[in-house]
Amino acid sequence: MSTNTHRKRIADEARELLVDLVSTPSPSGDEAAAAARLVEFFEAHDREVFVDEVGNVRAPADDSVLLTSHIDTVPGNIPVEVKDGELWGRGSVDATGPLAAMAAAAVETGVSFAGVVEEETTSAGARFLCEDRDAPGAVVNGEPSGWEGITLGYRGFLDGTYVATSESGHSSRPDMNAIEEAMDWWRTVESAFEADEWRPIFEQVTTKPVGFDGGLGADGLSVEATMEVQFRIPPALSADELRELADSKLVEGTVHWEKPIPPVMESPRTEVARAFRVAIRNVGGSPRLLRKTGTSDMNLYADAWDCPMVTYGPGDSDLDHAPDEHLPLGEFDTSVEVLIDVAERLTEE
Repeated sequence: MSTNTHRKRIADEARELLVDLVSTPSPSGDEAAAAARLVEFFEAHDREVFVDEVGNVRAPADDSVLLTSHIDTVPGNIPVEVKDGELWGRGSVDATGPLAAMAAAAVETGVSFAGVVEEETTSAGARFLCEDRDAPGAVVNGEPSGWEGITLGYRGFLDGTYVATSESGHSSRPDMNAIEEAMDWWRTVESAFEADEWRPIFEQVTTKPVGFDGGLGADGLSVEATMEVQFRIPPALSADELRELADSKLVEGTVHWEKPIPPVMESPRTEVARAFRVAIRNVGGSPRLLRKTGTSDMNLYADAWDCPMVTYGPGDSDLDHAPDEHLPLGEFDTSVEVLIDVAERLTEE
């Protein structure tokens, strides 16, 4: 088989897998059908593959590099169609495009692969993967970066629930009730992390209230307030430091904190980053090094495994979760070529 014919076969198979996966709804917690399609793809290429106890699709092989992305998407029905060379549909960018590209590169190069579940909610898949296997030689995590982009850093994540209770009383009384206490605490926390227009967002803490419930308690004798809050953490700050500062602003109430996800900032000088720069240039691109203000499963991998890693994948991250999510198929094809080149370089070292 000629080189051009072989490349066309890879591209055709990768596109078919991509369309099938985007056409298969896979919101967090309901990834089984998409996982089955991935298993079918690896079995068709005579690869060992299994679904683990949390629902991850695992295809262990040459562990010089692990290609991994998430199977789940956020909810939302976007009609799946190809028009003007672009695939429209929920997940085409975040992150079914990267997932399908990595699956195709894994079967072509014989490296390890993992499609993980619940990245958009609990990261249960990545957490289990970190506990269930040893560190690979390198990790390429799949998220949209654009085919010329290499993501090296993500902010961390901390979420908590503020709870306060006060005695009920007439609204004409000047005493602060639990709702006011909650609002006062949050204003104080926000002011402690006030945005600095002269510094990049990546280097700052972002505060965000994401839920609130308050009012007269069921017993009629108290006022209750519950507030769900989230923080994005820059690499210069630890989750413990942020949590201590937020707790220090409490006058009333308590905060129940969830397990944090630490920030990550990888070096651009690792063998993985170098391999991507070379591979991107080989197909006519200009590599861009990125830092993302959000959080990904790479944060968890970096915390658990002492190995070099980057995040990479086709697609415009501005379309993550958007109602017009779509992926140029030419960009998808090029990303598959880049991933194959990178995997081959890393397995040769």
